[in-house]
Amino acid sequence: MQEPAQAPTSAGYTPVGAGRTTPANRRWWDDEAAAYLAEHGAFLGVDDFVWCPEGLREDDAGLLGDVAGLDVLEVGAGAAQCSRWLAGRGARVVALDLSMGMLAQARRLDLRSGGPGRLTPLLQADATWLPLADGSVDLACYAYGAVPFVEDSAALMAQVARVLRPGGRWVFATTHPVRWAFPDDPGQAGLTAVRSYFDRTPYVEASAGRLRYAEHHRTLGDRIREVSAAGLVVEDLVEPEWLAPDDHVWGGWSSLRGRLLPGTAIFSCRRPS
Repeated sequence: MQEPAQAPTSAGYTPVGAGRTTPANRRWWDDEAAAYLAEHGAFLGVDDFVWCPEGLREDDAGLLGDVAGLDVLEVGAGAAQCSRWLAGRGARVVALDLSMGMLAQARRLDLRSGGPGRLTPLLQADATWLPLADGSVDLACYAYGAVPFVEDSAALMAQVARVLRPGGRWVFATTHPVRWAFPDDPGQAGLTAVRSYFDRTPYVEASAGRLRYAEHHRTLGDRIREVSAAGLVVEDLVEPEWLAPDDHVWGGWSSLRGRLLPGTAIFSCRRPS
């Protein structure tokens, strides 16, 4: 049985030295993989594509279109639930994640859902340095994957653009930047802004002085500039309304907040033909 991860001795907003985010987040997700699936696995399913805590599913949203026959990369795939959904609709998919602990959970779900004959192709890699050939992917996507968990998200965008074929699409869901101004609290306290939306200082957790988790904030304008600098075009920005049951809570997400504030931003981008 997996031992519980060490609780943080400090948490808050503070600068992070260059190169520290990736190893810290790899360790965190390795340690927390089993607990994360135990807490959220029922909501995410085994072979479902759930875009966000608000409950928007790709079966209903149709943001990706027809994926049959496409080469697809899921960036920051976690336990590869979305990759299984994509494969079930005819895509040739690779599930990439930084954490071997999460990929081990992906393989466990593979064996539970389909057995050895339905194993998802898994790839452990840093999303800012994708080990794929130029122009090898028709579609890249993720639901709450790598973007906020890397120090240099502009480099991630450039890597995705590099591996996309002309006309290929990059669709990703991440925490809505507006949420960074509010406490991560699903109750009334989470309705009052307490930080500047423009403060890009990362949120970090540490144990005994050792960085154990880091999440980086960018504004909507930052994200659009990153995408544009990578040579991609933003075609749509979806801000899902609350669809999940009223009693559903995911960290700071709740129906109370979800009916008043955007919690998720889904960017739909394309590499020009």
